[in-house]
Parts: sequence; structure tokens; C-alpha cells
Amino acid sequence: AAMRHLPYFCRGKVVKGFGRGSKELGIPTANFSEQVVESFPSDISTGIYYGWACVGNGDVHKMVLSIGWNPFYKNTKKSVETHIIHTFKEDFYGEILSILIVGYIRPEKNFDSLETLISAIQEDIEEAKRQLDLPEHLKLKDNNFFHLPEGKIMNHH
Repeated sequence: AAMRHLPYFCRGKVVKGFGRGSKELGIPTANFSEQVVESFPSDISTGIYYGWACVGNGDVHKMVLSIGWNPFYKNTKKSVETHIIHTFKEDFYGEILSILIVGYIRPEKNFDSLETLISAIQEDIEEAKRQLDLPEHLKLKDNNFFHLPEGKIMNHH
């Protein structure tokens, strides 16, 4: 069920997450609100995905996305966390994040330690960069979805 819904377009406000991405992992993530998470197809596979992301009307960057329960942290609520492969100078809570999920990397899994989790995420990032450089994925970076007029907030395929 991972690929059936792809590419998947989603847009929503960035909310404060668990505060773990930056602090514990050194890998900051942007979290969507519960409403946005609940709008995802219920049968979309949990796991790690890659694609394109844009904050507000900014530039489009490569990203890695985690959909799931974060078994390492034993979450009780499903979350959708986007790590944008770009260094931002400041937080962008409250901004609109537009994402285009292009492909699937791997299922969600638990890790024995923070170190193995971090190295898996680093590998996911490298894999995402490789995949997104492929011509068929690169062309989606210019999708009109990223150039919507202000105030149009919607999720669709």
C-alpha cells in the first residue's frame, strides 16, 4: 500500500512536535497537526518516504518523511514528520509546509539505541538525495502544487 497513494500532495501548518528531532537526534523535523495527519489515507504504509518540501512560498527542497508511530519512542499517536534536507536559519512553526511524497524507502522499525536510529536516518537521507536526483523525480520539484496562491489549503492526490 506504500506506493499506491504516491505521489501524494499534502499541505498544512507546522506545529510543535515532541522536540526530539533537533535536540536528541540533531535532525530537525517539521510536524503536521493531528488534523493533517488524520487526513492521510488510513491505509498508507507507515515507514520512511522521500520527496519535495516547501515552507511558505520559499524554495523547494529535498526531504525525508516519517509516517508512523516511532516505535523507538513508543508513541501512541501516529505522526508525520518531515526532515527537510536544508539548513534553515530559524524555526518555522505556524508556517504552511507543502510536501510532495514521491517514493518509499523502508518500513518503520525499532532500534536498539539512539546511535543506530541516527545512522539509519542518515542512510535514509542519503538514499532520498540519490532518488530525488533521478530525472523522473527531479521534474516533480517544479510541480505547480508548490506555487499555489495564498490561502489555498488542501490535501489531494
